[in-house]
Amino acid sequence: MVDVCCFSILFLASVLCGDAVPIPTTLDGPFTPVTVPLDDTFRGNAVDLPSDDPRVQRTVKGFQPEQISISLSTNHHSLWISWITGEFQIGDNIKPLNPDSVASVVEYGKAKSLNKQAQKAEGYSLIYNQLYPFQGLQNYTSGIIHHVRLTGLSPDTVYYYRCGDPSIGAMSDVFRFKTMPLSSPKNYPKIGIVGDLGLTYNSTSTVAHLIKNNPDLMLLVGDATYANLYLTDGTGSDCYSCSFANTPIHETYQPRWDYWGRYMQRLTSKVPIMAIEGNHEIEEQVDNITFASYSARFAFPSKESGSESTMYYSFNAGGIHFLMLGGYTAYDASSNQYKWLQRDLAKVDREVTPWLVGVWHPPWYNTYVSHYKEVECMRVAMEELLYNAGVDIIFNGHVHAYERSNRVYNYTLDPCGPVHITIGDGGNREKMAIKHADEPGKCPEPSSTPDSFMGGFCACNFTSGPAAGNFCWEGQPEYSAYRESSFGHGILEVKNETHALWTWHRNQDMYNEAGDQIFIVREPERCPVRAPVMLWDE
Repeated sequence: MVDVCCFSILFLASVLCGDAVPIPTTLDGPFTPVTVPLDDTFRGNAVDLPSDDPRVQRTVKGFQPEQISISLSTNHHSLWISWITGEFQIGDNIKPLNPDSVASVVEYGKAKSLNKQAQKAEGYSLIYNQLYPFQGLQNYTSGIIHHVRLTGLSPDTVYYYRCGDPSIGAMSDVFRFKTMPLSSPKNYPKIGIVGDLGLTYNSTSTVAHLIKNNPDLMLLVGDATYANLYLTDGTGSDCYSCSFANTPIHETYQPRWDYWGRYMQRLTSKVPIMAIEGNHEIEEQVDNITFASYSARFAFPSKESGSESTMYYSFNAGGIHFLMLGGYTAYDASSNQYKWLQRDLAKVDREVTPWLVGVWHPPWYNTYVSHYKEVECMRVAMEELLYNAGVDIIFNGHVHAYERSNRVYNYTLDPCGPVHITIGDGGNREKMAIKHADEPGKCPEPSSTPDSFMGGFCACNFTSGPAAGNFCWEGQPEYSAYRESSFGHGILEVKNETHALWTWHRNQDMYNEAGDQIFIVREPERCPVRAPVMLWDE
């Protein structure tokens, strides 16, 4: 966790004494747009780990726990432990396991020995199915997924735990985690942020770099496994429309989720992971069911934060309040998500959590051809609400590249607007986004831009500013400060109630190098928060 007591004095002293090159701040902006050309010598190896890779193999027996992960509740005193027992089944004749046949127990305490003084918590279990009632497509049923919520935890404290069913001798090894600091303007965790991760050789490089940076918390901004880029026989595809054009329903290969959970356990068993859905989590199946795996495998503080859905929720981590929003569920002013967001914002105490951070998958401010203006309807519906609430930073994925904006609101430079950061460059098999919408001849046809899942059409020509009358800018937009097509991850280190250090790391660089770095500075006196307008039925 970050000790911020002397940060400002030490930082200024290092700059004045010449011990460090000053890191730019948003107060120095807006910055002239920068595009780093594609490094042709490093295209990466965007190829999935095969199913026989030892890192994705099942190494436990019987009903011993595997795919162990931690996620946060709404505050430091509570978190979730999740795991899977039993083997998945895939084929024509699957027989789902009985979730009630194995208990969901976590033994935990501050002593590594976990003796008789250890505390015990029990939770619940479930299975999910991915069903395709068409000849030739294989159905899937998961192992038993367990979720146990621990409560009454001390802040900023190391705990040891093991999980499983002690009655049948099926318990895990002992793992450890550290709770979040007490929510206050002086306490902040170190946060690793990745998007569009997948399970390729690039992904493993990203995760290795992330582990080296030793985060206290990990945010996954959508698109975890890319299981939906496979046929049910396990055959992968780099051309989604080619492989699935003639099938009655888009297939997925759900064992990729199990492979991903096994590989990620070395990180997620000790560092909490907070995920939000991406388009690759839609995973349609029979009866129009979607997001089944996403909703079952991760534990979310939805109920604790007043949400009725796994698609959106909120939580505190030290002095930061996170808004995890859904780009693939209704978001207009009459929707449950919008009304929940109003209520949640009304309860935020900026004296306790000065920083307000938004996270969702598809970006509003994106200058790449890929997904250009795809979620304009979401921006039109929600941007004013978030702007008035004083959201400081917004993280997105979806576009497989890195981009950081100047402070912006309604496509206009605004000193009180949030900084938008797209970090969908985790390393998935779909490779990097390279083409920019502002390059000659690259501007998409407007009719091709709406999101195919949510529907609606809000994208139109710009009505003011340098690009007035056009659908795309001629040259990199002034709101786009920095963009680069490289795989990587980011680290957010909030130093105090006004300064946060953002660092983006490229996979091809050494672990301690920064591809992009800036201090994001809040100006609460210049940019006061405006209370949300509540609807009458609230």
